[in-house]
Amino acid sequence: MIKRILTATALSFVALATPAAAATDLAGTVLIGGCSGSLVRAPGSSAHDPALVLTNGHCYEGQSVIPDEVLVDQPSNRLINLLDGKGATVATLRTAKAMYVTMTGTDIALYRLRESYAQLDRQYHVRPMTLSAERPKRGADVEIVSSGWAKVLPCELDGFAYRVLEATYVTKDVIRYDSACEPGPGVSGSPVVSGGQVVGIHNTSNREGGQCTENNPCEMDRSGAISARKGAGYATQTYWITTCVQPGNRLDLRKPGCLLPD
Repeated sequence: MIKRILTATALSFVALATPAAAATDLAGTVLIGGCSGSLVRAPGSSAHDPALVLTNGHCYEGQSVIPDEVLVDQPSNRLINLLDGKGATVATLRTAKAMYVTMTGTDIALYRLRESYAQLDRQYHVRPMTLSAERPKRGADVEIVSSGWAKVLPCELDGFAYRVLEATYVTKDVIRYDSACEPGPGVSGSPVVSGGQVVGIHNTSNREGGQCTENNPCEMDRSGAISARKGAGYATQTYWITTCVQPGNRLDLRKPGCLLPD
């Protein structure tokens, strides 16, 4: 490994070269299969790091992941459409690797592209969204930026579900939206943005009022009590990812403080 010593000027350039995309339009979102997704960077990512794309684990192109399964560094040659602020495709790119995929405790698929952030900015004028390193606050205004629906859904963070159960899958410490927010099919994988940074990924909603079945998730509280309500929408938190990112956009699941399941 070659270590590079950066001057203060060079460090300033790295920080300024990859600012967050606007949260009020579709810039930096992607279409990936039948799901939404986003071009993202960690708080410490540099302009010349390989770019990352984030969506749901249930949007993975391979065989469906099963409970308690974690996939790391899987070969991937998947096509994605990179969108501008108006939702137009500016580039069709291929993934280089599925860095991390799981539906254990969360619902995440993180891909690495062949291009760096600097290349995408220079060639297509598209910049990544920044992953927040902080847990979001209850009552915060959020936006679900959906490439699948080609629109931004304004919502409010209603609270957190201790556990969300859907068929055989369980997610933990899950973002719940207010009842006025009504995401549906095609919104899966959309970044949930608050304060200009990504705090979650939309992953499910209760469509029919059923309890704990596919497309009808339910909540379990700390005492084990189960409840379900039609229309409730949920997002898996993303600050967990930032606890595991190393320089060069490498993911280290053994890093002290890493919250992602391994």
